Amino acid sequence: GRSQGYEDELINAREEAIKEMEQRAKDIGANAVIGVDIDYEVLGADNGMLMVTASGTAVVIEAQDY
Repeated sequence: GRSQGYEDELINAREEAIKEMEQRAKDIGANAVIGVDIDYEVLGADNGMLMVTASGTAVVIEAQDY
């Protein structure tokens, strides 16, 4: 079965990792992130810690006039 508490922690950790990635992209002048990859890792002696990483390529998207 699925543990609601564990699932909620996964969702919160993923959202936090994405927010941090977005902020870092903004800090360097990007307005979008492409090729996003999210990884999950369970750590600790009793698997009590969760690590979520989000990575992608920060880019600047500009409108084209045709």
